[in-house]
Amino acid sequence: MTEYPTSQEGPQPVASGGGTDEPGHGKAPIAAEAVRTHAPDSGAGLADSAAAAAATDARAARSAAGGGGLPHPRGEAGAAARNAAGDAADEQPRTRGEGDAPAGDGPARARDGDAARNAGRAPGPRGEDGDDTAGGGKGGMPGGEVTAARREGDRLRFVGAATRRIARGIDLDEIVLGLCRATVPTFSDAILVYLRDPLPVGDERPVGQVVLRLRRTDRLRPIDDLTTVEGAGAAGAAGELDFSQLPLLGPQGDLPAAELCEIRSGGPLAEVLRGVRPVFGSAAGAKEALAELLGSEHPVPRGNRAVLAPLRGRRRVIGAAVFLRSPERPAFEQNDLLVAAQLATHTALGIDKAVLYGREAYIADELQRTMLPDGLPQPTGVRLASRYLPAAETARVGGDWYDAIPLPGSRVALVVGDVMGHSMTSAAIMGQLRTTAQTLAQLDLPPAEVLHHLDEQAQRLGSDRMATCLYAVYDPVSHRITIANAGHPPPVLLHLGGRAEVLRVPPGAPIGVGGVDFEAVELDAPAGATLLLYTDGLVESRLRDVWTGIELLRERLATTAQLTGLDHPPPLEALCDDVLDMLGPGDRDDDIALLAARFDGIAPSDVAYWFLDPEETAPGRARRFARRALTRWGLEELTDSLELLVSEVVTNAVRYAERPVTLRLLRTDVLRCEVGDDSPQLPRQRRARDTDEGGRGLFLVNRMARRWGATRLSSGKVVWFELPLPGPHERR
Repeated sequence: MTEYPTSQEGPQPVASGGGTDEPGHGKAPIAAEAVRTHAPDSGAGLADSAAAAAATDARAARSAAGGGGLPHPRGEAGAAARNAAGDAADEQPRTRGEGDAPAGDGPARARDGDAARNAGRAPGPRGEDGDDTAGGGKGGMPGGEVTAARREGDRLRFVGAATRRIARGIDLDEIVLGLCRATVPTFSDAILVYLRDPLPVGDERPVGQVVLRLRRTDRLRPIDDLTTVEGAGAAGAAGELDFSQLPLLGPQGDLPAAELCEIRSGGPLAEVLRGVRPVFGSAAGAKEALAELLGSEHPVPRGNRAVLAPLRGRRRVIGAAVFLRSPERPAFEQNDLLVAAQLATHTALGIDKAVLYGREAYIADELQRTMLPDGLPQPTGVRLASRYLPAAETARVGGDWYDAIPLPGSRVALVVGDVMGHSMTSAAIMGQLRTTAQTLAQLDLPPAEVLHHLDEQAQRLGSDRMATCLYAVYDPVSHRITIANAGHPPPVLLHLGGRAEVLRVPPGAPIGVGGVDFEAVELDAPAGATLLLYTDGLVESRLRDVWTGIELLRERLATTAQLTGLDHPPPLEALCDDVLDMLGPGDRDDDIALLAARFDGIAPSDVAYWFLDPEETAPGRARRFARRALTRWGLEELTDSLELLVSEVVTNAVRYAERPVTLRLLRTDVLRCEVGDDSPQLPRQRRARDTDEGGRGLFLVNRMARRWGATRLSSGKVVWFELPLPGPHERR
């Protein structure tokens, strides 16, 4: 970044008439060569010497062509001098590259560089014609000093470059960093940015004491000799602000914590902030305000070397910025207050928008997080794993979802869906459809019927509420899976031997179309196989179509299975990560939801199933069947508990049933008992009185069973309970 010149020395005047150096006498080239070989001490001298050299060469050229007399200051030689001065100044070493305008700004970048070179210069001596001249005489040649009008234009170009730098930030830290990098060292030698803590959001009215926190500081390191012991001591003795002692935050910070400032009501700082306009540090009340803001350990700079600029957002003042210049540099001018006002306004409005954007992003992220399951259940006979990837980190909200819902009979419903769009509206619709799917699953409706009701719900939400969905029900006892599809990509089944298969399921129409029948298919789900459900973001992108992506996914699964061995399936979590690794840089166009299910199943030898007629003898028969099953499994220790609970549940079922009652025992990591009947009325636990003859059955089940519950089915209900296995038989 180019910095303001710290010296007001003008160029040495070049002799332009009379004597032996007069054009036409053959000595102008010698003078020009002397100027070109001169090595000035400062950057300004370098530019002015180059300008003088160009001017002398131009006069020599005109003399050689036969022209006599002095060239006009605004003629060709003057233009050459100005161009040479600008080129030489551009070749000066830059102390800080971060603050320069971006290369993509094109011609604007060159104009911003001129502004950076000239915006902070003090006006030089004026000639009689009112223009700035190098030698102060009427016939002097133009030097490094520019006119006041050009300096004002440079200021405007600097403000434009700085505001563009600030506007490029999208979050709070980027905006504050943009302000610091755009102003140091071009506009000031140091800057301190204070923001309210906490920052108000939108129309919120903060309560309590107003506190400013030092969000970031930046300064040019080193600033001449101020960082040395002698320079720091001289500055402190003179009562100036010691720049070397300023607290720094950020990448080159010296202090890990920020400083706080509580604004006293009616104090000088509160009055300056209430006035909104930037003020010099030497203005009335500003010195006390700076002392209150900086703290007693930092002396206040003298003169117009400090500018205090309040940061006002759309509703209220949200902070303050302090611009500081060292004693080795010209003090701030009156027009610099306008520059500070522009910078403060753009920064405050950008911070306001960043805070609002941050709040919206937080709400969207929380909405998405609450819409997706916190964790997956671990039902009997199946293991589950899932992944969710948003389309972008800055927009973690979308309409993709997945779910796993335990069903009666140790079954599990696997759901994956995708609502069109990536807005919060899509996420809200996704939440409603997911809730509807969970409710329909608890009714134990067939998969095709579930999609039909989801389609009706989507139409009630709006005419343009479209979504794709795949609903599958896995039964670990029968080792079968039933799948219904609504316009979703087909699932992929990875067999135990390493063969990956794209399942042939009817595609169906998306949810929300209306008037479309959905068809379900029933397929084998062998033990050890892995079913992969996903959304189209995994297989479709700008670089490939959906069917090409599905084929790549199938090949990826087959390759992974071969690497892990054909006699055992790959680990489920590692398989999900490996599938996501197939995504390239251009493949993240959409959200991705992934649900993997490893089928373990329940062996037929671990299942016992009976039908009982709704008669008075049914409880006795149920106890005998349960006793035989426990003897076959070697679980005689559970006989008394199981017989008591089975008798109570079957008695309650026979009381209301009209069709045969079902009794099923499952031996997995627990002993599970399921009793089903055709009555839709769910049992309810109540506290029986001492004189009541009944009403204690569910109380016993609740006290003795590990878990119990009741689920309503389309054809009745199922009441189930679980007993822990004894020590040697307990499975992990």
